Amino acid sequence: MDLTIYTLTHKHFTKPDDNMYVPLQVGTAINSPLGYLRDDTGDNISALNGYYSELTGLYWIWKNVHDINYVGTCHYRRYLIDENEHIMNEKQYEQIFKEYELVTTKRVVLNNSYHYGFSANHNVTALDMTGEVIKELYPEYYDTFIQLVNGNETYFGNMIVTSKELFDKYAEWLFTIFFEVQKRIDMETDKDSYHRRVFGFISEFLLLVWVRVNNIKVKECKVGMVGEKAETRELKAVLSSFLAKEDTKGAMQYFMDFYNKRPDVLMEASDVTGELHLMLQITAVMDMQIKREGGSFYKSNPDVRKWFGVFSGINRKTQLELKGQLTEDWKEMYREMGIPEEAFAVARKLYGKKSWCLE
Repeated sequence: MDLTIYTLTHKHFTKPDDNMYVPLQVGTAINSPLGYLRDDTGDNISALNGYYSELTGLYWIWKNVHDINYVGTCHYRRYLIDENEHIMNEKQYEQIFKEYELVTTKRVVLNNSYHYGFSANHNVTALDMTGEVIKELYPEYYDTFIQLVNGNETYFGNMIVTSKELFDKYAEWLFTIFFEVQKRIDMETDKDSYHRRVFGFISEFLLLVWVRVNNIKVKECKVGMVGEKAETRELKAVLSSFLAKEDTKGAMQYFMDFYNKRPDVLMEASDVTGELHLMLQITAVMDMQIKREGGSFYKSNPDVRKWFGVFSGINRKTQLELKGQLTEDWKEMYREMGIPEEAFAVARKLYGKKSWCLE
């Protein structure tokens, strides 16, 4: 079916064993080349990667790829997968396009409106200006934009697969809006590189607006994660060194400093294994025990992987207890290991929450 899916990356990675997936380095104009296809050739906005994130790759595909019928984007760690959690292949896409026009991620359902969530985490001026520009340039999209921005759904990841014809129409619409917004806002108002990627964030939501207005038949797929972010590995390593010294204060401070710069670190896409969440849980329990007793259970074995297993067990059994499937007898084994009562209280508090950080 003549399909190429460009795997957008900013670092070396092991690509899927399928020639349909072609690595494309984004932001190459401001970083060292990795030896992949680059987004700083031909007609490009590679130098704007700090604001557009993976969209510099989408722009490059729009402007420089003209010889294929179907095109797509994924990330070096994220891929659209089938119901058996396998990375999708060309035959699967061929079957999908017999019925659908575009493939993307499953919609994310938020706890509050998209506007509320964006306001809480980013400079909302960019989102509001996007609405104003849509009202001026594409008024037929404005009512849907307002409806959805006050709703609680969005796509994520800027991962799409569709015909090159539809891809180009979407890209022309998207970048026409963003280039006008760019003229009207201060691009440097956000406090760090993560938050400055404002167009990358807003575009995830705008895809939903575009497909709704155009009545695009969309196939929504699960996203599979491959590996763990280097930043997450490094954060866990530093926290582990603090815990080995029972320096819970140092661990908490280091984490909060990191979290303020990269609030995405606790998202599932970053903490793939869930170990960072466990590490924060362990730190909180240790801190309570140290305040009460002067020391903690951790001193008996400074291997964090052992405690990952212990606290994973506590969490599983807490969930069963809350469902009425276990009595409190299960806690005795952990008490004998020196685990304090606070561990059980924290586990009960955490149950059912999707994310958690130290207070």
